[in-house]
Amino acid sequence: MEMAISLIRTSISQSQCVSVSHPLIHSLRSSTLSSIDESLRRKRLLSSCAPSQLNPIRSEVSFCVGTHLIPHPNKVERGGEDAFFVSNYNGGAIAVADGVSGWAEQNVDPSLFPKELMANASNLVGDEEVNNDPQFLLRKAHAATSSIGSATVIVAMLERNGILKIASVGDCGLRVIREGQIIFSTSPQEHYFDCPYQLSSEVVGQTYLDAMVSNVELMEGDTIVMGSDGLFDNVFDHEIVSTIARCRDVVEAGIS
Repeated sequence: MEMAISLIRTSISQSQCVSVSHPLIHSLRSSTLSSIDESLRRKRLLSSCAPSQLNPIRSEVSFCVGTHLIPHPNKVERGGEDAFFVSNYNGGAIAVADGVSGWAEQNVDPSLFPKELMANASNLVGDEEVNNDPQFLLRKAHAATSSIGSATVIVAMLERNGILKIASVGDCGLRVIREGQIIFSTSPQEHYFDCPYQLSSEVVGQTYLDAMVSNVELMEGDTIVMGSDGLFDNVFDHEIVSTIARCRDVVEAGIS
């Protein structure tokens, strides 16, 4: 089992804030946890915080990320087939891409496509044409990716007013948890069982136009869990909720 997980928690306060974008790009073996929680800033070496770019005397939304990686035994040498990026552009952005393992049968490394896709998305997140639109970011990142392969992918971009904008292709997913209850979840896109929608290097395939697009208004204290199917296929929603409830911060949740 290989999974990529992002856990996000919101904290909103009135303050003056200036920031410079410094995206993080990683390959994932097992889990990635992120949090929008000002109180977790500067906690542990596995956390990286990205306050949003706001005008003075407006609500501040910060973005903190902790990671915990467990390689799949069969994929240790390749470093896994999942990838992600995190950026503090605007209110913050995070994305997960899951490489399609079937390419290995054609002697193609399934990790190359998702890694390049996420690197391109990270580089383009502040592009003027993207205009904080995750669906258009998928378009630009996909067009710039030259590696052979394919991947399922989900992107979430946070507006400074607390609106989380989501675009996903395939079976990567996202849950919003509020006061111990899941109040929003994405739905997987599949052609048939075990054949999800995917962005691909092939001409025939899905594009950004096939993405499922959603907007969610976040409240202070909300927790967002984003991940590949490795998470949601193997961990029930109630188990995710209970794990988060008993953890003090994102690093502890990732290890759990």
